[in-house]
Formats: sequence, structure tokens, C-alpha cells
Amino acid sequence: MAHPFLPVTSVASGLWQNVAPNLDCHCIQIVNIAFISQAEGQAGWFLVDTGMPKSADDILAAAEAKFGGQPPAAILLTHGHFDHVGAVAELAERWRVPVFAHELEFPYLTGQTDYPEGDSTVEGGLVAKLSPVFPNKAIDIRKHLQKLPADGSIPGLHGWRWLHTPGHSPGHVSFFREEDRALIAGDAFITVRQDSLFKVMAQIEEVSGPPRYFTTDWEAAGESVRKLAALRPTAAVTGHGPPLSGETLSAGLTTLARDFDQVAVPDYGRYVETSHT
Repeated sequence: MAHPFLPVTSVASGLWQNVAPNLDCHCIQIVNIAFISQAEGQAGWFLVDTGMPKSADDILAAAEAKFGGQPPAAILLTHGHFDHVGAVAELAERWRVPVFAHELEFPYLTGQTDYPEGDSTVEGGLVAKLSPVFPNKAIDIRKHLQKLPADGSIPGLHGWRWLHTPGHSPGHVSFFREEDRALIAGDAFITVRQDSLFKVMAQIEEVSGPPRYFTTDWEAAGESVRKLAALRPTAAVTGHGPPLSGETLSAGLTTLARDFDQVAVPDYGRYVETSHT
């Protein structure tokens, strides 16, 4: 099932930012996708997440500008929420490439199970109140879908590994490059308060927990943030908000990990009550 276009955007939409060597971030409306280039002498590039619904043309244009007509070696998914898989079916079909995800996300990517709907009762701003209208239906990309290897490797991508960082979704993963400690965090944590419409549109920088209205396991979400903080990343692309590096990232992530229950977990909400006691 194809998700409908949502007419939301931010001041960052269309921006390219180099985050670290061979790692670039591109914002589409209100969500980031990442491009990983291989080191010199190694073939191929990788796309991480595929943005909002109906964003295939934007991604194809961005890929054409950066890599010419060369398709990626694969598409990597942090998770399967609508704003991260918006163009995955069309791009995988066009490029004829595999899509790698954690096996716990497979029910949502093979048409078997819909995600829980957004929680309008959760503590937060206007975006949280509107979240039940956001698409939550499963998509079906089974003919392209492959499991990420259990050993943490990423087929064909040297120097990177994946980590299971659940909480926001059961099979959420992050990607980490040991050499320079570059991180692609998906929605395990983000750098703009996603429940506030003003902050989303203005892209006001703030190291925050995962989007409140879709996060269903707050215990696991806190553990995932602490796992990522322990890596001491030097630069990070998150699913929402500007990429961060250096002391800004270090201080913000350290504080978030230390005070997660106080600053990230909502005071109330449907999934708070069922997952965080």
C-alpha cells in the first residue's frame, strides 16, 4: 500500500550537508536521508532511508547529482515508519537493488502488520495531536527485502556496522563507522523536537528522544540512547533535525542518556502507560 503525500515541510528541505568523510545528509520536507560513499578503491554507494511518501523523484535527482547514473549497492532502512520508507518500493524497483532491514521490522515491510497508530494523547505539541492521521499501514517490499546479517555487518559496505536500537520501533537499527565514530541514528534520538510544529518547521536544534507519538517502548528507547551515547559518536545524522558533531553532539547526547526518563519520556500517553513503569 502506497502512503499518501503529506504537505508538510521545513526550512531545511532540499539542503545537503556533509557530515563526515563519505557521509552526506539530505533533507526531504521534514526527514533526513543519508548517502554513504565507499572509500577510494571500493565500489558502490548506499542510501539510508527513503524519506517521505512521494519523494522518489527528489531522491533520484539528488542521487543523480551526486553519483551520476550509478544506482546504489543497496538501500538500508533504520526502520519502517512512513516517513522513512516513503519511496522505498519505487526506488528498489527502479534500481533493482536489495533493501536491508532488521528482521523484527519485516511484518511492517511485508504487508503483514500495521504499526500502532500515532498517539494523540501523548504529552506534546500540535504534531502529536495530529499524529493519528499519519500513515501507519504496512507496505509490501518482500521481493526486495533482505535481513541484516546477525553479526552486525552490512553486506558490501566496509567499515560500518549496524546496531539494534529498538524502542521507537521493534526492529529499529542505527549504523556506526568505528574508524571516525560517525553515526546514523534514525529516530533512536533526534535533533529537533518532533512533536512541536514550530520547532519542526524552523528546525530548531535540540538533542531529543525519539518522536513521542510513535514510540511504543520507552524502556527500550532509553536503553538504545544509552547504547549510542556509549559509542561517543563524533558526528551524527538523525532522522529529524540538523546533523550534529563535536561538543554540541557530545554534550547533548550525554545529557539525554543520563536524564532520559526526565527529559524524553512523556509524563503521559497511551504507550507510556503500557511500556514504562
